[in-house]
Amino acid sequence: MMNRNMIKQAQQMQARLAAVQEEISLARTEATSGGGVVKVCVIGGSKIESITIDQEVVDPEDVEMLEDLILAAVNEAMDTAQKLASEKMAAITGGMNIPGLT
Repeated sequence: MMNRNMIKQAQQMQARLAAVQEEISLARTEATSGGGVVKVCVIGGSKIESITIDQEVVDPEDVEMLEDLILAAVNEAMDTAQKLASEKMAAITGGMNIPGLT
């Protein structure tokens, strides 16, 4: 049978996890590619907030390069967001892998 102290600790951990999950959902990460000509901002690790493209990199003759730059910046921003989320969750869970948590 769990004692009151263990239940209280579990409730506190649950509250900290909820707070961190909220923080993660609002976190903004940014990445660039091509020396800064393409910039992507991601919110919460799952939603692209904005993509900024410098006009000098827009070349109708080389759309493939622009696509590659956008893809690189998006992937980097998403990777950074996932790492940030993992670090924040690890700080709460002590590195335990708890199914269903980011």
